[in-house]
Amino acid sequence: MNALLSVSDKTGIVEFARALHARGIRLLSTGGTAKLLADQGLPVTEVAEVTRFPEMLDGRVKTLHPGVHAGLLARRELPGHMAALAEQGIATIDLLVVNLYPFESTVAQADCTLAQAIENIDIGGPAMVRSAAKNWRDVGVLTDSSQYPAVLAELEAGGGLSDGLRFALAVAAFNRIAQYDAAISDYLSAVVFDAAKPFDSHVPVRVQFPGQSNAIFTKLQDLRYGENAHQQAALYSDLHPAPGALVTAEQLQGKELSYNNLADADAAWECAKSFDAAACVIVKHANPCGVALGSDALSAYRKAFQTDPTSAFGGIIAFNCRVDGAAARQLRQQFVEVLLAPDFTEEALQVLRSKANLRLLRIVLPAAGAGCNAIDAKRIGSGLLLQTADNHRLLPGDLRVVTHKQPGPEALQDLLFAWQVAKYVKSNAIVFCKDAMTVGVGAGQMSRLDSARIARVKAQHAGLTLQGTVVASDAFFPFRDGLDVLADAGAVCVIQPGGSVRDQEVIDAANERGLAMVFTGVRHFRH
Repeated sequence: MNALLSVSDKTGIVEFARALHARGIRLLSTGGTAKLLADQGLPVTEVAEVTRFPEMLDGRVKTLHPGVHAGLLARRELPGHMAALAEQGIATIDLLVVNLYPFESTVAQADCTLAQAIENIDIGGPAMVRSAAKNWRDVGVLTDSSQYPAVLAELEAGGGLSDGLRFALAVAAFNRIAQYDAAISDYLSAVVFDAAKPFDSHVPVRVQFPGQSNAIFTKLQDLRYGENAHQQAALYSDLHPAPGALVTAEQLQGKELSYNNLADADAAWECAKSFDAAACVIVKHANPCGVALGSDALSAYRKAFQTDPTSAFGGIIAFNCRVDGAAARQLRQQFVEVLLAPDFTEEALQVLRSKANLRLLRIVLPAAGAGCNAIDAKRIGSGLLLQTADNHRLLPGDLRVVTHKQPGPEALQDLLFAWQVAKYVKSNAIVFCKDAMTVGVGAGQMSRLDSARIARVKAQHAGLTLQGTVVASDAFFPFRDGLDVLADAGAVCVIQPGGSVRDQEVIDAANERGLAMVFTGVRHFRH
């Protein structure tokens, strides 16, 4: 049995090669890998001895030879294939271990030149991997060091690899090649080529969106169904998910997650993790129906729940803080589909186990500003819309007071809170807040005026007063009528982007009604 080892990332390769040698497997290798194995006292045959052709062009050509590819591609059950090998004196290669030149990590460096990127495009490695994977019934192909233990376990147990493992390795190999080629395409089709700049030393300009989008996702699980029972669905993850991303959550208990569960859980978690203080976010049908800050999970939850107890039934709840026993006992009284938090005390877990169907997720709370998508995507008919993610964070210094009345320190804090919540409410969004708590939320209406009216009605149904509240609007008021609704409801401060041709009309209305109003200069449409 012959094994060809040629790796860029040499993690674990010496130990793996030593284990192969101990099982009587002949080791073939190239360049740096061969030198490393020989230095460790392992008997290794250089590929150049197999091909009877030296490496050339600074290592660009070393395995692109029939002596290698015929040994990988020959079907052992076909006499003609085996006779051809024998006639040319070519031995079969039964195990291939290859990981590719580090193209992705090279181009991720800020000072990477186009020449460096090009030199890190592997040619021989992918060619060998494809040959071995195509002939998976006879050849095992490894493309990652994490696969070494499974291969050694089967070799030790039965002397050879099972069809199931070889096929799984082949699938992983083709997936790796697809990822690698996608990374090359993404990089090169984003480069703005400038013939006037030195190829070897110039760091090229790269556009935000490449000429071809090659996003690669790996399936984590099939889902019971999609938004509706007649639709099928599955959950996929980025190859390298960000810390604290929803796909990294650990499910501690409960039923299988559904498509809608995940979509709403993501909306709740993205909002919750954006706050520094202890926060609770309750989401129903992609919109926050209650958001509040508190001293701990229990106080934040009680405030958030007050906003809209009716909508909170069967909702998704996310905390950015630890859930303790007191909070768990309160939560147990409500029907909750999914509960997310960075941690749960043992007492909380004991309490929540009594609700066996409750889907409980533990998720790492990332550092401020981390764990956010860089690009958002939306599928349309036969196309894809891509945009940079809305990761804008408003600071107090960004605000511009445009009215005679100035917001006081407490009102200013509530304005910033309301603005942060409005960012996660579907447009058109109107959010009434007071004391770091939502009091009324109007979402997803075709008219901003209707959103304002709905938010007022929601507060009335919840038995909450809007007197002395602040209001966030995710986009400008096109007319003063929306502002009048807010004033009539009892609001005293408004935060909005500004930018309407009728801004002055709205400012005059605020002055007339005695409201303070600040402009952010940034809107937060969320469709």
